[in-house]
Amino acid sequence: MISTTETASVSASAGTAATIRAADRQTVPPEEKYAAELEFLAAHDSGPRPPGWRLTPRAVVTFVMGSGGEKLKSGRKSLVVEQKFVGERALVERCVVTLAGERGLLLVGEPGTAKSMLSELLAAAVCGTSALTVQGTAGTTEDQLKYGWNYALLLAKGPSREALVPSPVLTAMTTGAVARVEEVTRCLPEVQDALVSLLSERRIAVPELAGTPDGQLHAAAGFTLIATANLRDKGVSEMSAALKRRFNFETVGPIGSLAAEVELVRRQSTAAVARAGAPFGVDDAVLEALVTAFRDLRTGRSTEGWDVERPSTVMSTAEAVSVATALGVSAAYLPDGGDVLGRLPGQLIGVVRKDDPADAARLLGYWDGPVRRRAEQGAATWRTLWDLRSALEA
Repeated sequence: MISTTETASVSASAGTAATIRAADRQTVPPEEKYAAELEFLAAHDSGPRPPGWRLTPRAVVTFVMGSGGEKLKSGRKSLVVEQKFVGERALVERCVVTLAGERGLLLVGEPGTAKSMLSELLAAAVCGTSALTVQGTAGTTEDQLKYGWNYALLLAKGPSREALVPSPVLTAMTTGAVARVEEVTRCLPEVQDALVSLLSERRIAVPELAGTPDGQLHAAAGFTLIATANLRDKGVSEMSAALKRRFNFETVGPIGSLAAEVELVRRQSTAAVARAGAPFGVDDAVLEALVTAFRDLRTGRSTEGWDVERPSTVMSTAEAVSVATALGVSAAYLPDGGDVLGRLPGQLIGVVRKDDPADAARLLGYWDGPVRRRAEQGAATWRTLWDLRSALEA
C-alpha cells in the first residue's frame, strides 16, 4: 500500500515532470523544436492549401527538405530553413501529394532510415502536431485504433459521448489532423483491418451509441493517416490486400551520399553528446571511417568496389549515430576515452553481433579485406584500425 507521504511525493514528481522546460527534455517534438520555421513558412507562402492544412504543400516540402541555404523573406522577416530529412526531394513531394489527396501514406524501408522522423515532420507541418500516434505491437488492440471507454462514467451514466475515450486516430479524424501508426505490420491482422473501413468510409461506427448523433463519428476535412513498416522486422503480420489498397507505398532508402551521411551522423551525435553535458570529441577522420564501414557492410561492397560479406544485422544510419555518440561520451567521461579510434572496433563488433553472433566472422573478413587493403595503401586511420584487429578476436 502507498502511504499518503509517498502519494504526495509521486504527485510532486509528476508535477515537476510536467513542467520540464523544452530545453531540458531529451527529445522535443518537431512542432515545438521548429515552431519559428513553421510560423514563418505559414506567412511566407500564402498560396492555396488543402482543407485543414497549416501550410501549403510547397511549404511542407520546404520545411522538410530546407531552403537549400537560400534566405527566404516574408515581410520584414527572413529565414534560412534547415534541412531535416536527408533523402530524395521527389520522395517527399510524393508523400505530400498523397496526404493532400487524403489518402493513407505507408512509409516502408530498412530499420534506421528515418521513416518515423519523416512521418513526424510531415504531420507537424500539415496539422501542427505529430503527437496523435499509435505504436504498433503484437499487443496493440482495436480499441487503440478506434476508441475505448471510461468505465467509471460508463457505469454511472451509461454509454455516452462523454464516456467514450477516443484513440489518437479518432482524435485526428474528428479534428481533421494527421494520425500516425508506427510499425503497423507488427499489429495482428485483425487489428490492422480495423483501418480498412476507417480509411475507405472515413467514419467510425459506435454501436453502443446507435440511434444517437454520436453513433457515427465522421472524419473532418484534412484527416489522413501515415503508417510505417520495417522491411526486416521478423515479427510482422502480412497486410491484407484490402488494407494495402488504402495506402500509397513509399520506400525510404539509406542515404546515398557518403558526405551527407557523415554530416548527418556528426550533427545528431554532437547534439546527443551535448545533451549528456559534454563537448563532442570525435574528429572527422574517425567519423568518416565509422560511416564508411557501416556503408560497406550495409551494401556488401566497399567504396572502392571490393566485395564485402554482409552481416545479417542492419547497419543503419541510426545505429551509426549511436556508435558515434558512444565514442563521444567515452572521450568526454572515461579516463582513457581520448583514444576514440581504439574504441571503434569494439563498438562495431557490438553492432554486428546483435542479430547473429556468427556475424563476428564477417566483420573479421571485412578487416582482412578492405581495412587491410586501405592500410597497405597508406591511409593512416585505416592503418591504425588494421593494427587493432586483435580487439575483434577478443
